[in-house]
Amino acid sequence: MTIEFLGAAREVTGSKHLITTAYKTRILLDCGMYQGKGLETDRMNRTLGFNPADIDCLILSHAHIDHSGLIPYIYKQGFRGRIICTPPTRDLCAIMLADSAHIQEQDTEWFNKKMHKQNKKERATPLYSPADANRSMHLFRAVDYGRDFKIDKHTTLRFTRSGHMLGAAIVNLTIEEPEGKTTRLAFTGDMGRPNNRLIRRDSAFPQCDVLISEATYGDRTHPDDIQAEEQLCRIVADTCIEKGGKLIIPSFSVGRTQEIVFVLNNLYNHGLLPHKIKVYVDSPLAVNASHIFSAHLNEMNAEVQKVMQKDPDPFGFDTLTYISKAEDSIRLNNDPEPCIIISSSGMLEAGRVKQHVAKHIDDPRCTILIVGYCTPVSLGARIQRPGLKEISILGEVHPIRAEIQRIEGFSGHADCNEMIDYYKCQKPEKVQKVFLVHGEYEAQQAFADKLRKAGYNNIEIPEKGEIITI
Repeated sequence: MTIEFLGAAREVTGSKHLITTAYKTRILLDCGMYQGKGLETDRMNRTLGFNPADIDCLILSHAHIDHSGLIPYIYKQGFRGRIICTPPTRDLCAIMLADSAHIQEQDTEWFNKKMHKQNKKERATPLYSPADANRSMHLFRAVDYGRDFKIDKHTTLRFTRSGHMLGAAIVNLTIEEPEGKTTRLAFTGDMGRPNNRLIRRDSAFPQCDVLISEATYGDRTHPDDIQAEEQLCRIVADTCIEKGGKLIIPSFSVGRTQEIVFVLNNLYNHGLLPHKIKVYVDSPLAVNASHIFSAHLNEMNAEVQKVMQKDPDPFGFDTLTYISKAEDSIRLNNDPEPCIIISSSGMLEAGRVKQHVAKHIDDPRCTILIVGYCTPVSLGARIQRPGLKEISILGEVHPIRAEIQRIEGFSGHADCNEMIDYYKCQKPEKVQKVFLVHGEYEAQQAFADKLRKAGYNNIEIPEKGEIITI
């Protein structure tokens, strides 16, 4: 058996790992987009490193675009194998992949107009169309958590809850090989936190021989939830009440947005969110995703279930408005009243939030609040650089006069200590190999040191394109 690391190798986005079994079954773990690298991103996304028509099966850990976003592209390039995921992941992909295609069409149109105005010949084309996204959905096969599913007569899959987002799973494979050998492989996808505000996580995953683990926060820890929520309250009061400005929160439409809305809903219910402050979720995708969250309430944790005993809608309150129409987003952008705007994307790389930030970043009354991980070259990361006086957004340079804040406590990724603690469900002496993916190299190195102290040996940090024989 071989594993080829084709994405999220010594970096965070573009998750793709290709397993070729001894019986020549080719299984792709995730098929994610690279994000946050400007024009270089397009080239990287078009360079797959494999022939899509040769892939027998794609196993999807969860629906985030950096794990699922190239599915319509490989469909367009000839992939016709099965796509196996959990039921919530299938439902979320139905809206997220179509949304990704729509954003690509918009970005391409904007780029080509810009090139035309500058009398340049360079033109861009989308990776795929909404039609490609819709057609690829016919390949999806949903498998419930905890159920053994035969990929072929030699390979069995089981999903366990990772707690990262709705539908997210640890992929557990049992692969039978010649001469009676069996390899148990676990791929974490993205590991969730032990006390995710919304989603429950399984207490353990099956013992493995080979572990492919993410390491996004391998070199740091998160503040606790109470600290994060208290900090959010202070920022709301300072920005919207004291200064009369807008609080703009770039947030991923699926998962992070619902978590922030749930927290604001609880603050509202307890009288801690000023009722005169209006809250807007400005993202068509977030609106649709919230409906899917409501359709899978069985996946919510005990805290959400408790809240729902008194509040049947944990993703809505009187001063909250969901915005879908573009004209309403433009109207909100020009509204001078103080408010909270939650809009995608979380890394400030696409979507309506770029318009909101561009409009308000020169206003000292306003605050841009980063609530999740941003790849180092993304706009969301660059805007946080200390001492930065100006920044280019949508092709225009803007002075930075708004306050730039960050809250770590809303991350959907487990930190280094939380991952080490969760991996206590494994016996380290039985884990023959650990591969660290989905993380910046420095974070991976730090996490490797922690794993060694916890008793793990044979830890590798593969480079992109590296092929390892198990």
